[in-house]
Amino acid sequence: MLIVTIDHIPGKNIEALGVVRGSTVRSKNLGQDIMAGFRTLVGGEVADYADMLTEARQIATGRMVEDAEKLDADAIIGMRYASASIMQGAAECIAYGTAVKFV
Repeated sequence: MLIVTIDHIPGKNIEALGVVRGSTVRSKNLGQDIMAGFRTLVGGEVADYADMLTEARQIATGRMVEDAEKLDADAIIGMRYASASIMQGAAECIAYGTAVKFV
């Protein structure tokens, strides 16, 4: 599956099939959350949360691709990520774009 962030694919004629999306909500365990809290006191990257969000983006992308495959899409254009805090220590990540078929 070709995934691009631009709104067209150079050299290809496309037919839009519709919006596709995939999402996940991820959280860390209490011990990791406490350690991340200490990290915020001294500054620097909170690696546990960075890893959690990387994993969330991978899962959300996979689910978006599955959604596009149900439409028999050849590609996804205009792909974007969004995230939001659901509660302390938990975040939602959504991947979305437009499924297209090459014509």
